[in-house]
Amino acid sequence: MPALVAAAAASGAVLFWVIGAPRFALLFFAGFVAMLVAVFVLERRGARIPAAEAVAVPDLSLLGMTLSLLGDAAVLTDGDARILVANPAYRDRFPDAPSPLSLGDSALAEAKAIAWRDGSASAALDPDSPVDIERAGARGDLLLWRFPCKLQPDPISVGARRIAGAAGSRLASAGVLAAFVDHDGRVLGANKLFTDRAIAAGAGAEAPLFADLVDLGDDNCARLVAEGEQGGPLRAVLVPIDPTTNSAAGTFLLFEQGELAGNNAVGANLQALLDVLPVGLALVDRDGRFITANKTFHTAGGLKGSLPAYPGDLVVKDDKGAVADAIRRNARGPAMSGDLAVRLASQPAEPVALTIAGLRGLGDAAVLLLLKDNSEEAKLKRQVAQATKMQAVGQLAGGVAHDFNNILTAIIGHCDLMLMRHTPGDSDYDDIQQIRSNSNRAAGLTRQLLAFSRQQTLRPQVLQLPDVVSEVSHLLKRLLGETVELQLKHGRDLGSVRADPGQLEQVIVNLAVNARDAMMSKGGGVLSIQTYAVSADQVAELGSDILPTAAYSAISVEDTGTGIAPGILGKVFEPFFTTKEVGKGTGLGLSTVYGIVKQSGGFIFADSKVGKGTRFTIYFPVHAAEKGEASAPRAAKPQDGELWGTGTVLLVEDEPMVRTVAERALTRHGYTVITATNGEEALEVINRGEPIELLISDVVMPLMDGPTMVRKARKSRPNLPILFMSGYAEEQLRNSIDIDNVAFLPKPFSVQELAEAARKVLSAK
Repeated sequence: MPALVAAAAASGAVLFWVIGAPRFALLFFAGFVAMLVAVFVLERRGARIPAAEAVAVPDLSLLGMTLSLLGDAAVLTDGDARILVANPAYRDRFPDAPSPLSLGDSALAEAKAIAWRDGSASAALDPDSPVDIERAGARGDLLLWRFPCKLQPDPISVGARRIAGAAGSRLASAGVLAAFVDHDGRVLGANKLFTDRAIAAGAGAEAPLFADLVDLGDDNCARLVAEGEQGGPLRAVLVPIDPTTNSAAGTFLLFEQGELAGNNAVGANLQALLDVLPVGLALVDRDGRFITANKTFHTAGGLKGSLPAYPGDLVVKDDKGAVADAIRRNARGPAMSGDLAVRLASQPAEPVALTIAGLRGLGDAAVLLLLKDNSEEAKLKRQVAQATKMQAVGQLAGGVAHDFNNILTAIIGHCDLMLMRHTPGDSDYDDIQQIRSNSNRAAGLTRQLLAFSRQQTLRPQVLQLPDVVSEVSHLLKRLLGETVELQLKHGRDLGSVRADPGQLEQVIVNLAVNARDAMMSKGGGVLSIQTYAVSADQVAELGSDILPTAAYSAISVEDTGTGIAPGILGKVFEPFFTTKEVGKGTGLGLSTVYGIVKQSGGFIFADSKVGKGTRFTIYFPVHAAEKGEASAPRAAKPQDGELWGTGTVLLVEDEPMVRTVAERALTRHGYTVITATNGEEALEVINRGEPIELLISDVVMPLMDGPTMVRKARKSRPNLPILFMSGYAEEQLRNSIDIDNVAFLPKPFSVQELAEAARKVLSAK
């Protein structure tokens, strides 16, 4: 018997030493020594006990008592992982586990094999559940399995730090006193507002009792002890750290006691706190009725007047049931939260996310509703999508127009060359004129595409809007007909603007023609064109996100036609979009207007009411004229006899059809023409020392573009006159052709226009 007890004591000592309990290990070791002495005494008396039998069978009941002292789950198994002893923590944590190996996958079996071989190993059931395995026993034939629990942060320490940190500062900024108390009612953390008002400056380092600082009444009406009777009443709210227990630990919130309008009233400070938040918040009681809501919630919910009785009144009929059911579950069940996609009655086309969260310990409020105001975000998304679409279409239109201009240049040029060989009355003369006329119409379409994409060539001048309207009014009277009355009205003190007068006239004509067509179905109407000044203060009052605050000169074109439906009002500036019948419009009129206005630095807005009419308003920024600036007079158009010239012209053009037309046109006007297909060939001609009076070059070419070639040519011939030609607008190419003393000719051009440009450049030499 002493030998068996000694064996058990030895096993207990080894076990406690392995698990890190030295005191219990020493205690069992002392028992082991005592039993050895007893064995020695018995042996002297002739009652020898074999040593092998002393450690053959451990005392499992004693080991079970030892393991029960551990806080972690632990189990003792044999080499095959069959359970010999398990402590209560193991049985509570794994009630259905016949063996530790049944708790995990192959990783646990591998760790068991490593522990049997090396003496110890570790594994994990999951990231938060480690497993430690140790080989134990006097003969090393047992395995000790430990399942330590991962330490969780102390919620009391975390809560105290938050109230003393940023969260408490935000509450203090809203006038809310906050203090965190532990289970004993001691203040472990507080925001600065509570500290300044409730805790004396000379208070000791020990955490004070909340009851010594705040006098709580039976009706939740509290007063600060430090302020005495002079202090105003406060409304106290306890937010417990664990609502499932009766613990007093939690956060005390103290609000100024405002005028209460009943049991469901919310303090003035709490309402002020809710109103400053950027998220729409509303409180709902256990019966599903609104208690209060902040201003953002009113805006996000589309509420024009007072708050309705129930949250379901905010949404469409189909969503009322889902909202009521979610509020009922959160109000009476366990506190939880979740998002619900609903459609507001004020904007049923766009679903919004309504967050519903259960509340506990905040008076009559049982449910918190969160609703984000997405109106501005949705508006910005639509504006960005529209701007992106217009930009993409503009780039496509500009590229198509550029390539088409090269084709039209060749067609118009060949027509001009053939007309030089025919006279009126010839059989082919009328056909050639018809081809040329149709080509010019096609060129007009390309100019409209370039205008929309803001890539056309403008000749801006400083002008007054009333002068432009007066100039075009005579043409408008003939275009509008007798059924449409034209009314002109000009304001005072309009600032000058900088725009192309010809393009601006086209804008007014296009708007007037569209207005005339819109009034035809009503048998006529009134077209009003008005010019007026808009100050920077008036622009600021408009509150537009698009129109910058500055001084503008505006022109409005308003008709009394059928109007434009709201669904298509945002598409009227898109190219090829038209509301007219098939064959009665290209859909490029308003897109051209849009492009000209934007390229001139202006802004255009459309406003329409179905059945009452449409108004287009254009804002041009007032031009700050520099000293000595004046409108450039238009040069007199030279006569055909003045277009003849002499000298050698180097023509550089990669398009064969354009190069052929330009070469023949210049040759017919007396010039000697040398051609090159790209910039490298042109430099070879220049380096040969050919006498060249004029260099005419395309801008965009493969291998080497025109500006690069000109810069290299100017090194050897600095005074060489240059004439660039391109299907792109001069403004679009200004960065690449930023070279002194160069002229520009836009495509498509006629033979006469090419001869005029060449003569003008040579005359300025």
